[in-house]
Amino acid sequence: MDYFRVSPLASSSTGNVTYIETPQHKVLVDAGLSGKKIELLMESIGRTLKDVDSLFVTHEHSDHIRGVGVLARRYPQMTVYTNAETWQAMLPKIGKVPVGQRALLPMGTTLSLGDLDVTSFGVSHDAIAPQFYEFHHSGESFVIITDTGYVSERVEGVIKDATCYLFEANHDTEMLREGSYPWPLKQRIMSDMGHLSNEDGAHALMDVVGNDTKHIFLGHLSQENNMKSLAHMTVAETMAAHDFGVDHDFRIHDTDPLVAVPLLTL
Repeated sequence: MDYFRVSPLASSSTGNVTYIETPQHKVLVDAGLSGKKIELLMESIGRTLKDVDSLFVTHEHSDHIRGVGVLARRYPQMTVYTNAETWQAMLPKIGKVPVGQRALLPMGTTLSLGDLDVTSFGVSHDAIAPQFYEFHHSGESFVIITDTGYVSERVEGVIKDATCYLFEANHDTEMLREGSYPWPLKQRIMSDMGHLSNEDGAHALMDVVGNDTKHIFLGHLSQENNMKSLAHMTVAETMAAHDFGVDHDFRIHDTDPLVAVPLLTL
């Protein structure tokens, strides 16, 4: 039986892990929580890290790599992929990763893993060489893009009309402006090298959603400057106001920092 399933295991400003499976492959994108927490999240969706063969890393920030070293050492069947610059920035933070488990996936390239093709693309974020991924299987596609200050036309061309998106809705602009963060941090978050607000995420989605799009997960919500209900409402109402078929042509789903989204078959 053929299938293509995804589950955002955790998505927030404090930790990010996504699980993807096809008949031939079980993979993770990022490991931004402790190894133990990731194991428990996998168990909650009826899966085990013993079956995961690949881990794709987006960039070296701690909410994306906290558990990378632990998982690589604990599960020797797991190959860790990212670009050379991110490897260099990440290794001092994650401890020893056996050389045989390290693999390069340069920015702007496609890796074919049997029944799963993985395309990497660069984004605008304050990391050394941040890249996110589009996964292709049997005519369906799943895009993850959760840390970027804006979405360029180049990136739009790569990710247009995917079946499913895990897309950033990091902050509500007014909550951020009025919140307790120091002004330099607020400036960094709102900059072109920072994070997409709820409204910016909605407008970026309107530039890429197509006839094949069926699902959108809203991800990487700030714990301090956003709420699930607010992000969902802002994105849904903004898209609906521009005649997008929210809850008709596609569904918008929430993610959680601690609770895995049940496996979704694309």
